[in-house]
Amino acid sequence: MDKDRKFIGPQICAVGINYSTTPISVRERVSIPKGQMQDALASLRNYVSKGVILATCNRTEVYAVDDDSHSAEQSIREFLKDWASLSEDELAPYLYAHHNYKAIRRLSKISAGLYSMILGEHEILGQVRQALEDAEKAQMVNQPLRRLFQSAISTGRRVRDETNISRNALSVSSVAVDLAAKVTGDIHNCKVLLIGAGEAGKLVVRALAQRGVSQISVTSRSLKSAQELVSVLGGNAIDINEMRTEIAAADIVISCTGSPHYVIHREFVEKAMSARPDRSLVIVDIAVPRDTEPEIGQIEGVFLYDIDDLNDVLGVNRDEREQEVAAALAIITAELEHLLSWWQTLEMQPTIRALMQMAESVRQQQLNLTLKKLPPLSPEQQDNLEAMTKSIINKVLQNPIQCLRDNGHQNGDFVQVVRDLFALDEPGSR
Repeated sequence: MDKDRKFIGPQICAVGINYSTTPISVRERVSIPKGQMQDALASLRNYVSKGVILATCNRTEVYAVDDDSHSAEQSIREFLKDWASLSEDELAPYLYAHHNYKAIRRLSKISAGLYSMILGEHEILGQVRQALEDAEKAQMVNQPLRRLFQSAISTGRRVRDETNISRNALSVSSVAVDLAAKVTGDIHNCKVLLIGAGEAGKLVVRALAQRGVSQISVTSRSLKSAQELVSVLGGNAIDINEMRTEIAAADIVISCTGSPHYVIHREFVEKAMSARPDRSLVIVDIAVPRDTEPEIGQIEGVFLYDIDDLNDVLGVNRDEREQEVAAALAIITAELEHLLSWWQTLEMQPTIRALMQMAESVRQQQLNLTLKKLPPLSPEQQDNLEAMTKSIINKVLQNPIQCLRDNGHQNGDFVQVVRDLFALDEPGSR
């Protein structure tokens, strides 16, 4: 259980939903497909000045830094509600919020794979990195947020390097193949249609090949993407316009596109099944939002599963990896202490900045007065004099600044003494 502790520095808030708290029918409404991320970040700007959106198939979370984390929480709640076009009553029961230390610790645990549907899975680390890159592109990142996400990424990498938390870890894609194999009984001779040629699709094809499946067709909105995938991993690339015909011929359909709309419609499947009444069809949809109309599961002979149905096969290799959780948490705690040591110095920055500005102003004034009294100096002599006066200022300020960084967060009076001693303005006035 995360401990509560005094938090010093800029306030941070994390608000979101995930697979463990929210049904997919709600998650897909809140989800933000990759192609819509920049639009979502532009919209978020209307609610908070800076923020990062972490959007995966299993979670949508928004992290924001603000002077008041509770005000930020309300703003993020409004953003998610408006983005999903859901009412307060529809969304509020599923939302959670974490503030300050708990928010920071949460992101580190996410990066380490401790909050993933599949413990220790690798994909989340890249997704956290992508979230930061997307926010940077949208100019929605400030120094604290950047350092927070960089720390979480570094922590996640260290957990994987120094523990066995990711040893033999599965992926959502491989678990989808395991589920299909469990339902069909003999997947080796099955004809499989994969819809979606992104990263998840690549993992699906790899998992199918490892199970000895040779009849694999891949289709995507981009035929080129499908062709590139099969050229490396095997299979046949199919034009998206041939998808209906391929569904009719398939024993298993696995779908993992990034489409915001349904890709597999009931009429497609009904027509396919009418021509093969004695053959069942297994559809495993791991996309969020879902690719498959839920009503398809009512068609006779069709076995439809979505990402929330994967839990039945998640026990594989999990026990061994769960033994590594304590070691992972120890690494997270140690890394958080480094981050928090830096974080709390941010509260001292206005005073440190004011102190340095005051000293530089005095230096420049006195240097100018001195230069007027001296005979003309060569450029080299002026540079030497400039360097000498700067060096004196740096030496004089070195100890006060270090003391502020080391002690200012523990004693507010110490900060005030420094401000009074050097006649500094109030924080933020410079």
